[in-house]
Amino acid sequence: MSMFGKKEDSSLPNPKAMNQLGQGTVINGEINSDADIRIDGTVRGNVVSKGKIVLGSTGIIEGDIRSENAYLEGRVTGKVEVADLLILTKTAFLNGDIMIKKLVVEEGAKFNGKCTMGVQVSRQQTDSNETVSSNTNNVRPLSKAF
Repeated sequence: MSMFGKKEDSSLPNPKAMNQLGQGTVINGEINSDADIRIDGTVRGNVVSKGKIVLGSTGIIEGDIRSENAYLEGRVTGKVEVADLLILTKTAFLNGDIMIKKLVVEEGAKFNGKCTMGVQVSRQQTDSNETVSSNTNNVRPLSKAF
């Protein structure tokens, strides 16, 4: 119950919640979350978030990624589907195809794969295995992101 007597609905996801996987931790299996995820350890399996996925410089994902936004500093081997913005930092290494709306690649980032831009990955898609359709009419030049 809140301070003013209103009963809080605990069934609603907390938009400020952050899940964290620390360095040295290994998970074998899929991760699904309504909230943001930060990974500094290793995940051998798919990672799905309705929010943002942050992969720290010590983080490794051996599987597919699906999220609203992603900020990658570590290593990914797998397909990446991001509904809005994917950022590959100078320490990122991505080996796999990406389907995104917007992309920022810092000098020094390594990417081996096929890039499909202007893709609309719906939020509903993060809950299913439906195919993604490309919308090439929505491709715009990316202005300076920083």
